[in-house]
Amino acid sequence: MRGRSGDGRSIAGDSLYREVILSHYRNPTYRQTVDNANVFASAHNPLCGDELDLTARIDQGRVAEAGFEARACSIVHASADIMAGLILGKSPDEVFELAERFEEMMSGDDPELGPQLGELTALREVRRYPVRVRCALLPWSTIKTALQSPGAPETA
Repeated sequence: MRGRSGDGRSIAGDSLYREVILSHYRNPTYRQTVDNANVFASAHNPLCGDELDLTARIDQGRVAEAGFEARACSIVHASADIMAGLILGKSPDEVFELAERFEEMMSGDDPELGPQLGELTALREVRRYPVRVRCALLPWSTIKTALQSPGAPETA
């Protein structure tokens, strides 16, 4: 069913947004602690109480495995689950670039998104709720912190 809601939003967009969030929240692929992780970070959003732990393993300069554990809202879970899948096989520099593109989209800029953001584009609907934008960005700021930490592996 296509159309617009009373405030001009796309009904199809709302439906996709809800579907993506709920799917990743209820059936996450990457909700796990990575064994032999060499990248770690934890984050806490004091405004809402969200807590997130990320673990990853970088081998030969590429993300070989990624996972998260969260005590957080469905938006954090969905963003973290999508992120973990998207960063597999990427170098830390590519992860940073992907994070920057997502941050630009969430700030209201709509760069040429291309296929790199995949399902993350459904999260652009979060922008309607400015308080929740932080939830969507939490996994991304956390992985950037992890990759910049003193113990993070060097890229090959």
